[in-house]
Order: sequence, then C-alpha cells, then structure tokens
Amino acid sequence: MDERRYISVILPLKLEWEPSYYVSSEEDIRIGDRVRVMFAKRTYMGVVSETDRKPDIEAARILPALEIVRDMERVLPEEIALWRQVAEYYLCSVGEVYKAAYPAEKVNIEEARAAAIARTEQRRERIAEGIRVKIEKLRLRLDKKQQLAQKTKDGTKSKAVLIKDIEKITEEIRLSESALEAALKSVSAVRTVQGLPQMPDRGLELTRAQEDAFCQIKKGFEEAKPVMLHGITGSGKTEIYIRLAKEAIGKGKNVLYLVPEIALSRQLENRLREHFGERMMTFHSGETAASRRDTADRIRSLKSADAGSYLVLGTRSSLFLPHHNIGLIIVDEEHDGSYKQESPAPRYHGRDTALMLSVLHRSAIILGSATPSLEEMYNCLTGRHMLVELRERYHGAGSSDVEIIDTNAERRKNGMTGSFSRKLIAHIDNTVREGGQVLILRSRRAWAPAMQCEGCGEIQKCPHCNVSLSYHKGRNAMVCHYCGYTASYTGTCVKCGDRLKGLGAGTQKIEEEAAALFPHARIARLDSDTAQSGSNAREIIRRFEKGETDILVGTQILAKGFDFSRLSLVAVVAADTLLGVQDFRADEKAFHLLEQFRGRCGRRDRKGLFVIQTSQPEHPIYKRIIENEAGTFYGQLMIERKDFNFPPYSRIIEITVRDNYEDRAERMASGLAEMLKESIGHQVTGPYTPVVDRIADCHLRKIRISLKKDRFLKTAKMRLKESVKSFEKKSGYDGHITLDVDPS
Repeated sequence: MDERRYISVILPLKLEWEPSYYVSSEEDIRIGDRVRVMFAKRTYMGVVSETDRKPDIEAARILPALEIVRDMERVLPEEIALWRQVAEYYLCSVGEVYKAAYPAEKVNIEEARAAAIARTEQRRERIAEGIRVKIEKLRLRLDKKQQLAQKTKDGTKSKAVLIKDIEKITEEIRLSESALEAALKSVSAVRTVQGLPQMPDRGLELTRAQEDAFCQIKKGFEEAKPVMLHGITGSGKTEIYIRLAKEAIGKGKNVLYLVPEIALSRQLENRLREHFGERMMTFHSGETAASRRDTADRIRSLKSADAGSYLVLGTRSSLFLPHHNIGLIIVDEEHDGSYKQESPAPRYHGRDTALMLSVLHRSAIILGSATPSLEEMYNCLTGRHMLVELRERYHGAGSSDVEIIDTNAERRKNGMTGSFSRKLIAHIDNTVREGGQVLILRSRRAWAPAMQCEGCGEIQKCPHCNVSLSYHKGRNAMVCHYCGYTASYTGTCVKCGDRLKGLGAGTQKIEEEAAALFPHARIARLDSDTAQSGSNAREIIRRFEKGETDILVGTQILAKGFDFSRLSLVAVVAADTLLGVQDFRADEKAFHLLEQFRGRCGRRDRKGLFVIQTSQPEHPIYKRIIENEAGTFYGQLMIERKDFNFPPYSRIIEITVRDNYEDRAERMASGLAEMLKESIGHQVTGPYTPVVDRIADCHLRKIRISLKKDRFLKTAKMRLKESVKSFEKKSGYDGHITLDVDPS
C-alpha cells in the first residue's frame, strides 16, 4: 500500500503548472490548506489545490511537503476558483493571482506564520479585554442594584423589579465570564464570541424616482442579470446602494461595495457607518498592512450564520478577500480607469473581476455611473445586462450652466492673468463673496510639468525615462512621475547654465496663483502628493465638506463621486491636456471626466456653474456637454468603434516588450510581431514606439492584437499566450514580454 498522498500546490510564482508534492497517507490534508514546500532550492508558502492526485512524473522525483501549516487559515474554494478565472481571462498564472491576493506571504514564510499567530493572539486579547470591560460594568450595575434593594422595603413592587434586575445582571455576568474563559482558550472560541452587533436603526427614505429605479433593479436581480444603474450626478445612487445593501444584510448575506479611489472611500465611510455601524469594514492600500490583515481575519471569522453579515467598502484589491455568502456586489463609478491594474500581473479590471465573483457566489451585482463605459452600454444594448436610468436629481436642482472660455481669444485682449482668465477670476470672486465654494481641476500635479532653459531651450529630462522632470516647488526638487527619480532644483540649465523657466502649470502653481488672486479665500489642494498621507487627505476633504475651505485645487481625484453641498462653481483649467492623448479612448475618457466634474456643482437645490478654459472651444466634446447630449455622443462613439473594430466590438490585447537595449527591444518586438501575424490569424498592429518609450532604463515597444468577440475568443487568447511562450523559449527571451488584456 502506498504510504504517500500526492498533492498539487499553488506557489506565489509565475508558473504555468502546479507542482506536485507528497505527504504521509495518515495526514489530514484538504484543498486550501497552507503547506511549506521547497521549490528551486527556496522555501515557499503554498496552497493545496488538489489532493489524492495521480502524479504525472516519476514518484522518485516528487519532493515531500516540508510542513502542513496548521496555524494559518485555510484558503476557501471560492478564492481558488476566482484565481483560476482571473488567470485564464488575463493570460497570467494562478500563482501570480495568489501572490496578489496574499502579498504578505510572498517574501518570508516564517514572517508570514509569525504574523498570523501574532494576529490571532492580538485578536484573542482584544476580544478578551472587551469582555473584561463588559464584566466590570455589569458588576458596577449589580452593586448599585443590590445597594438599592437593601434600602427598598420588602414586598413592594419596586423590590420585586430590583430582584429581577439583579438576577438578570448576575446571569449576564455568568455568561460573560464563560465567554471570557472560552476566548482565552482557543482560536475557534474567539470566532464564536466575535459576533457583530446590530446595525444602527437609521431610516432611509427614497424619492419617487429612486423607488422606481429600486424596483427595476430588483426585477433585474430576479432575472439573474447584472444591473447597470445610469444615474446622473446628484441623483442619489448611493441611497439606492444603501437600501439594497441593507436588504441583503437583512437576509443574512454579505455585501462588497467597490469604489475606484481610496480618497472616495474615505468620504463614503462616514455615510455608510451611520447605516451599518460595526458591520462595515474598509479595505484598501491606504490602510496599514496590519489593518488589512485584520479585516481579512474578521471576514474569515464571520462564517457562522449567527455571527452576523457584513459590508466591505474597498478598492479593487478587496475582490481577493476570503469572501463567503456574498449576496450583493456594488461597483460604484464603474467607468473609472482606476479599476484597472496596470502592473504587475494580474493586470485585471475590478469591474470585470467583480462580475466573475458574482457568478461564483451567485450573487446580485449592480454597476453604477453617471457616465457609463462604452463596454457597459454595449452589454445593456445586447441584453446581457439590464439598464436602469435615474434622471432626476435627489434635491431637484437642474443641470449646471456651462461656460466655455477661449483662452487664445482672452490672451489676444490681455484677458489672462497666469492660468486664470479675467472671466473666471470674476466668477470665483463672486462665488466666494456669496459664501459658495469653488473646485478647480488641473490634470497635472507639481508646480510645472516641465522646466526649459531660456538660453539653449533644453528641457530637463529624467536620466532613466524619456520624459521631462516636473518641478515640485515645496520640495525644491525635480521629480520623474514615472520612475520616481528625484534631483535637487538649482534653477539653472545643466547644459549651458542659463536660467530655467516653467512650461505650463501644475496644481501647485494653480494653488499659488489662486492665493495671490484671492488673498482672503481659504485655499487647499488635493492631488496624489497631498493625498499620500491618509489622514491629510481625510482632513482636506473634511474641511471642504464643512465649508472651512473656499477654493479646492486638485487633479482628477476631485471628479470621483464627492458630494459637497456648498459647491456652486467648478472650473477646468487647461482642458486641452485632457484631449491631447494618443488613445482611441481619449474622447470617451475626457467626456467622462468633464461630465463627472460638472456634476459636482449645484448639488442641492441650487444650480451651479461649470467653466471650461480651453484653446479649442469648437471641440465636439464641449458642444455635447453644453447641449447635454450624452446619448448622442455615446451613439457616435459606438459607430466609430464599430467602424474601426475597436472595443466593445472586439477584444484588445496589448503586448509590451521591455529591454535595457533599444536595438534588441526593436529586433525582438519585430520578430514577435511577424511570428504572431503568421500564427494567430488576427489583426496585429505594430510593433510601434509608445509616446513614453523608455521607463526606468527599459526601452519599450508595443504590439496590439485585436480579437473577434465570438465563440472562438477563448481559444484565440490561449493560442496567443502559447505563441508568446513559444517565442520566449525559442529566443531565450524570458522575462521581457508582458500581456495586457483589455488595456485601459
């Protein structure tokens, strides 16, 4: 009889197979167990993906698992199933998805184990301390009741009530002491006592339009269809999400609420906390690693029906939490590009991965946006998803007025002061004087996006990337926004020594100019520099929300779902930079951003003003925004995409070749493109040189593959992956080529 049990193990590595190991036949081992194994002379923490398998190699070559790690939680089958789907769709390995889902375990296995044990102890002690505090309070109440009973005359009604209270408190103390004893004994007992409290009893009233939308959404859920909620900005989509989440939790189901940005999740926290209390948890990279691990541990511990259901508010990474019993997934601002993971693999999209997760859990899913992506509009047109529209603002205000300011015309008549036209200055001045608030969007951070020599015309560039260095005045530094390279700012040209001048204006300079133009206004800035500190970003948002800031300058972060009741003027400075991007999605992205930004003003019963400063006032995007013709704009884009066979009518895969040597990058990219044109039989574009063709000393070349969306799509993708692997092996070129499915 064979004394070995053979298992397959997922390792946090880029492997196209799952290595086999063996354990003793007497060992109790299951799918999802953690095991410590040796691979390529290094030790890794792996996840068991199959047990009792028949090895496909000689038994003598199979290594033993070093240890079954009993003090770490088992990975759920639903987690592994999601990893496999993500790996298959995004053409990466299951190990790379595992690495993304459990990043803390990819470096040092002993540290991971020690951290898990420490978290268990901390959780145990935290729960025990909470019970101790509760017992102490109960004992104080008991003492007071007993003293009062001694002073109360026997046989009276008051005495009888006091005796009942004493008995009740005594029983509570007994149960709490038992719970404390159990909590100190074992981890499983900790989970038993770690139930969630009841949700706050806070009412939620919907308008007639919201109620109609709510009923349509429920109908879509009954038909087992994903629902796309197209609600104009300020229409109250969040109230509908809350109502749906409350209903799901009331049925004992869990809820995942996705948002694209950390900054947006911080503003939502308070609103959701009012309705869900301690049943709400947050998960995003802005939190500490310990906090994220604690959230994952809490979710694992809440598997029993009596522990209570929860709501997780998070960014795309929260998709890989150990979810169970999900009843509802909410994807807010589904159009947002921040849902797309650019690097490293898996290069997944949060919205599409959420759809995969909903199928695995058989849960309802709702995607919401004021400016839906063309992919979602296509899904609704083809009947795969249900479209629900919400066209009335929650507080009844109408659409904001739009004013286009031609900066070229203003300059000809000396109507510009720095980045601000006189017309915009007047609007801001009037708004602040009347007690309103102003948002100013500039799509680029720093003081100046580039610095140029006044003598020789040299523009200072990053020595590692083919991009200009941005001047950050507060830090007195020149910074590369691609690789992070930083150099001290001297103010003189490195080539000829002449003086440098700024080209363009970033958010820092806009803030500086605004402070000079409006000395009595309270001004703040919100961009990726000021938002690096979570507490600082929260404070900036809180102060603006409370009316303690008059003018807020920022980047695209400001357009993402914020709700500011006093905001009445929104302005876009240098709007042309939104359009000058070499990308077939450029117009769609610009339209989304401008519409979202427009929706930030006039959020209550007041009509706001939306001002766009541009040197291209005749651009069709501005015309559609002024005339409020989103439907027409979407229709035109759909026709263009279909004519040129762009998504959503096709599936695009972008291949990037990275190399330290430019000639080799060009040669290998050309060879790969020729091979693909012969082997896969689909439209192959390239290789071509991207706008930024060198990042962190690596030269870049790109190839774009366009695949038909038909029943052979899955096969075509796998054939492409195999072709690239074959090229890598034949050329000895491993590690230089990446595949990006559905690039943003």
